[in-house]
Amino acid sequence: MAESQCSGCPSASSCSAEQRENCSSAQGPQSMLEPANKYSKIKKVIGIVSGKGGVGKSFVTASLAAAMKKAGYSTGIMDADITGPSIPKMFGVQGEAYGNAEGMILPLETKDGIRLISISLLMEDPSDPVIWRGPVIGGAVKQFWTDVVWGDLDYLLIDMPPGTGDVPLTVFQSLPVDGIVVVTSPQELVQMIVTKAFRMAAMMDIPVLGVVENFSYLKCPDCGKQIRLFGESHVQEAAKELGIPVLGQVPLDPKMAQAADEGEFYQTEHPYLQKAVEVLSSMIR
Repeated sequence: MAESQCSGCPSASSCSAEQRENCSSAQGPQSMLEPANKYSKIKKVIGIVSGKGGVGKSFVTASLAAAMKKAGYSTGIMDADITGPSIPKMFGVQGEAYGNAEGMILPLETKDGIRLISISLLMEDPSDPVIWRGPVIGGAVKQFWTDVVWGDLDYLLIDMPPGTGDVPLTVFQSLPVDGIVVVTSPQELVQMIVTKAFRMAAMMDIPVLGVVENFSYLKCPDCGKQIRLFGESHVQEAAKELGIPVLGQVPLDPKMAQAADEGEFYQTEHPYLQKAVEVLSSMIR
């Protein structure tokens, strides 16, 4: 029986077994995943996403990282929100990240030991705007994966910019994301926000671990009553329709805002994210 010919071969003659094994057309679609460097051993990569801006995605990323660290897990944050980096300031991390003898980038650490890389740590003046086009931003995010010496980490949390544009697409295609956490707010458009992020993840074959609602309520300091500043929550209905769990409902807390402004976020406690911690912890047990 004649050996079959690969569809991409220019010659009409049949291909040998060895030729077919090395032929890209015979191997099917090629992976776009970028390899991590030899100094990085990361067990789980988790993306923190939102369908729109203004829902406190960076706040939730920082909160979840702090909670995972307090639970005993080695944790890192990749600040992939290139044009709006805020994570370093929240943790009081200042200075420039430098490279080693091999040209790899060394992340800085928060006071509680969370490893962190952000574009603001690679600029002489962190207040300078990053005016880059999409492909350049995507390239920077890839370098945060391939060129940063993350070391041994249980979890690397990726704080992604809002929406479904270049950077989320680059992260999903280029990094081995094990799952995403969707961040939203209590307004009625929550269903649209969650569904948009959910569908993008589904198209990229990325598991959705659950949703976190931020700005859920404000607790009155005098009577303890929960004040729904943004209206009644709709996150339970949205999560049920998509078949994903609610991982936490985070209230507005002036103390949290103050800690972030003063660079002392590492001192905060996050009991409202206990379910999120449990879900992430179960991934490496």
